Amino acid sequence: MRSGNPALNQNTFLDVGSGQVVSRDASQVMTLNGTVNKTGMLLLMCVATAAYTWNLFDPANPGAMMPWMLVGGIGGFIVALVTVFKKTWSPVTAPIYALLEGLFLGGISAFFEAQFPGIVMQAVMLTLGVLAALLMAYKSGLIKATENFKLGVVAATGGIALLYLVNIGMRLFGFEGMGFIHESSAMGIAFSVFVVIIAALNLVLDFDFIESGAEAGAPKYMEWYGAFGLVVTLIWLYLEILRLLAKLQSRD
Repeated sequence: MRSGNPALNQNTFLDVGSGQVVSRDASQVMTLNGTVNKTGMLLLMCVATAAYTWNLFDPANPGAMMPWMLVGGIGGFIVALVTVFKKTWSPVTAPIYALLEGLFLGGISAFFEAQFPGIVMQAVMLTLGVLAALLMAYKSGLIKATENFKLGVVAATGGIALLYLVNIGMRLFGFEGMGFIHESSAMGIAFSVFVVIIAALNLVLDFDFIESGAEAGAPKYMEWYGAFGLVVTLIWLYLEILRLLAKLQSRD
């Protein structure tokens, strides 16, 4: 089982002691319905805190919201790392992650909305549309998570992550960085389209991974972990769609 999502990898469902896939009795195993329900709960938590920072936004003083965004962004990243390394904590850390990320998403969404009115609703609807379309395609067998498919998506995801890290490093050391990542040029838009496609394809890998865990009899807490991994991908997809729409609208 392989996923491009760093929260979901081939070791996720393995028992630390035996190295085997964990099995429990029927009342204590991971289920698809349980994972779906917990994903919905995490998304609601994320929306709740996003609404809070969204309402704090003041065009006359946008900097006043930055402390909340920093707490959400940095705190969410730290909690995500803790969740990845301590899967058994996911029933607690996954909700905390969702609440913190909501603070960041609400703030950055408000910034984009102030510059491009209506863009946030477009990004939300497109994200949900992509999620629904890929879920139907996966369940119908139109898209299959074959090993070659997984390898391709994982490689592309790793390449994008490395590119972002290099760009951040260049900016920290005073270099201009890779302009096409942020510019609304034809190359910049093409790059964003590519990233959105890869982020969307990661959903297929996540669906397959969660389904495999449920079939293997993973422990109940893995429902929270599976939901956490899916939310990580959805947040990435939303942000990339938001960036793509901003680039397109800035060219009008």
